[in-house]
Amino acid sequence: MYDVICLGSATTDIFIDTGLREKSGKIVYPLGTKIPIKELNFGIGGVGVNVAVGLSRLGLKTAYLGKIGDDDSGRRILKCLKKEKISFIGKKTRGITGYGFILDTYERNRTILTYHGLTDNFRLNEINMNKIKTKWMFFSSLRGESIKTEDKMVQWCKKNHIKIAFNTDAKVLKKARINLKKILKNLDIIILNKEEAQSLAAGNDSKVLVKKIYRQGPKIVVITDGKNPIYAFDGEKIYKVKPRNIKVVERTGAGDAFSSGFLAGYIKTKSIDKALKIALVNSESVIQHFGAHNNLLTWNQIKKKVKSI
Repeated sequence: MYDVICLGSATTDIFIDTGLREKSGKIVYPLGTKIPIKELNFGIGGVGVNVAVGLSRLGLKTAYLGKIGDDDSGRRILKCLKKEKISFIGKKTRGITGYGFILDTYERNRTILTYHGLTDNFRLNEINMNKIKTKWMFFSSLRGESIKTEDKMVQWCKKNHIKIAFNTDAKVLKKARINLKKILKNLDIIILNKEEAQSLAAGNDSKVLVKKIYRQGPKIVVITDGKNPIYAFDGEKIYKVKPRNIKVVERTGAGDAFSSGFLAGYIKTKSIDKALKIALVNSESVIQHFGAHNNLLTWNQIKKKVKSI
């Protein structure tokens, strides 16, 4: 029996520090020239893997459910999962595993070019349902055929009394004509950034948005907003935590670190307030280093940083 199974993307990530300054909120690349880059780093990413690594480091028995290829990227991912003590219960097949190309600017913002590969082609009949033995399941938005599989798995988990945490991009679900209302009614936890939240409910105030989304079905709603306060709502109380002003090295994986921190914190403490603090500390640790995994914290490290748990 697992504590959590994570269904989501898996990629090899290539971090490219362009050193270029932003112009009107854009990275501008002149045509017909060679541009020397400042630094190149490699890592493993994808929301499904990132959250699984975060949960495992925080002491939960974790499995990753996804589709990867028998290629260099796939082998890198499997090696990472083994190192992090995460069971792979997905599908390995011929084909190209996903890649992410993270382009960082001088101002430390980034644009991500993604190639989803086999991640977008994970069918329900490729899942061994006998291996889905877990207390919780974490879902992140997929695309293509995989989003239909995800929709069916949410319904299956509900019928089998498995608790559900979801980090969703509602725009993708709507485009795929997935019954979003039905999914929302089945969720125990939904974690969104503000832009994602605004695709589910109208408004610009996160304190209002958490309540509006709560009324659509999830038992706990969490909304992050960059450097601004983070809010959560459980139908009775609004919870708030404010990010600290820290030096940012690379933002990739911050949201996934927050998701794994919140879910692990809630599972272990049953406290939304404590889970928010744990999630924030975990995400702030990640953005001070390159890579989505490089500074994810262990439970012992969390306890030293968050004195109230």
